Amino acid sequence: MYYSNRKDNRKIGLHRRKMSSDLGFILITTVTAFLSYSTSALLHSGSASHGVSPRDYYLTTDAHWFNQTLDHYSPHDHRKFRQRYYEYLDNFRAPDGPVFMIICGEGPCSGIAKDYISVLAKKFEAGVVSLEHRYYGKSYPFNSLATENLRYLSSKQALFDLAAFPLNVKLNRSSDNPWFFFGVSYPGALSAWFRLKFPHLTCGSLASSAVVHAVYEFSAFDQQIGESADQECKAALQETNKLLEIGLKVNRKAVKALFNATELHVDADFLYLTADAAVMAFQYGNSDKLCVPLVEAKENGGDLVETYSKYVRDHCMKVWGLHVRPYNRKHLRNTVVTADSTYRIWWFQVCTELAYFQVAPANNSVRSQQINTEYHLNLCKSLFGKGTYPDVEATNLYYGGHKIAATKIIFTNGSQDPWRHASKQTSSPELPSYIMDCHNCGHGTDLRGCPQSPMVIEGKSNNCSSPDVVNKVRQQMVEHIDLWLSECRGSTRSSK
Repeated sequence: MYYSNRKDNRKIGLHRRKMSSDLGFILITTVTAFLSYSTSALLHSGSASHGVSPRDYYLTTDAHWFNQTLDHYSPHDHRKFRQRYYEYLDNFRAPDGPVFMIICGEGPCSGIAKDYISVLAKKFEAGVVSLEHRYYGKSYPFNSLATENLRYLSSKQALFDLAAFPLNVKLNRSSDNPWFFFGVSYPGALSAWFRLKFPHLTCGSLASSAVVHAVYEFSAFDQQIGESADQECKAALQETNKLLEIGLKVNRKAVKALFNATELHVDADFLYLTADAAVMAFQYGNSDKLCVPLVEAKENGGDLVETYSKYVRDHCMKVWGLHVRPYNRKHLRNTVVTADSTYRIWWFQVCTELAYFQVAPANNSVRSQQINTEYHLNLCKSLFGKGTYPDVEATNLYYGGHKIAATKIIFTNGSQDPWRHASKQTSSPELPSYIMDCHNCGHGTDLRGCPQSPMVIEGKSNNCSSPDVVNKVRQQMVEHIDLWLSECRGSTRSSK
């Protein structure tokens, strides 16, 4: 039972039986949800240690600082801010070894992770550095996140940050070390865009699950969830969503309490949370955690809402780090810099530059129809004021979107990752693109393995349903990196 009030329970039961007989509950072709960021693949997730020491997850957590230019586009503004970075040189072959730059994205950069890049660094005897994205973590230029102070937050400024980042003093400045860039999700896009805009500063880039195409109305996101789920799971998800909508009308406080989300006063924000929770299962290779109990409950006449809320509480929140705060408008409007400021900062990038609005398709969607374009635009206006609008056409014109005209970028995507439809999935000799096709191949599988979640660093492929598929893509990555680093060194020698 998912209501403490028995009278309300009876009402819900009557509504449920009536809906089942009258509507038959159309099979869904999608669920939607953003990701860990109803906007960017990592957003609404926090961090969880699960009793494991940081040294089990990171090569290093020792932070360094760099005085970064605030506005790269102004010749008159000489203001600086402190930008955090990390370095790991244990595998570095001095003085001419390669340097791997890991781009941090829409969240705090806590160190250099022990994912598959650490394997590559050892193989290529590379030094590894990682730069925190401006405004995130501890690299914020201002003490207030008022809208006027966010004017220097953009992917363009972030690319110039990467270009301005000098070789660390521990590296031999007299040698021309070949650099190679890495990123997953939004940082994957930055990795590709950096190679596009600064090809002379990198030998190549890996763009893992890279969202290079800004999308205004991202209905393909929802459609991919429908393809990744089997028919039984889709049907159970759709029925659960209908019951949630009814439950909000009958006793919204009781429904939200089941999800530890009573602070969400706007029903659409709550429905966004519940939609995102479903997406996490597919995006991060954990679909069985959601589908097995939900389908079983549907087949046995169990309470779908209670079953779904248990999945959200026990897995999304306790294990995968999903928080309610990122869906709370009051919290998102807070301009005081705190450890939770990430969510407001990312929404600014979404609302001004990238969008990725995961709207409910007109038909066969698990996501509530309340999560539409108007919902996103009203949220942007609520957070940052009138006139806030994501100019995705300008973004795609500047970078090229799916038609990015660059060279030596490796694009990788997992077959069940809904974000792959904002990536480049067509391959060419200069821009190879690989799809890892397996049951739990999700976001960043090539580097993080599977199953995985935003806060659990896992580089092993043995848990993937088809590890050979992942390992084959990794081998192709190694071949491209080896070739492009060799060409880079050859070009440097011939120019001397």
